[in-house]
Amino acid sequence: QVYVVFSEELKCWCRAVIKSVMYCTDHYQIQCFLVDYAKYIFVNSKDVRVALEAFTQIPYRAKKCRLYRTRPVTLRIDFCEDTVKIVPAKKWDSAATHYFQNLLK
Repeated sequence: QVYVVFSEELKCWCRAVIKSVMYCTDHYQIQCFLVDYAKYIFVNSKDVRVALEAFTQIPYRAKKCRLYRTRPVTLRIDFCEDTVKIVPAKKWDSAATHYFQNLLK
């Protein structure tokens, strides 16, 4: 089910799919996936509305996908030999994420 939520960061109403609901001291926090921005955010329950039928018929701008067998890479610097190599990494660090985003562009 697609809802409409208000994003404080984007300062606009966005279409979202609810992923989880958490109770805080006096209100509910809702984790949502913004289907047009491909990002997860938390919103207060008062900022969630039911979407109109016409609003849900518009195709999403973002699609969740997985990249099969994509592995993170990182730079290995050898100061003794004065060389730099791109090598496989065990996890996605900030350098691996930045390199991958540049490849996509």
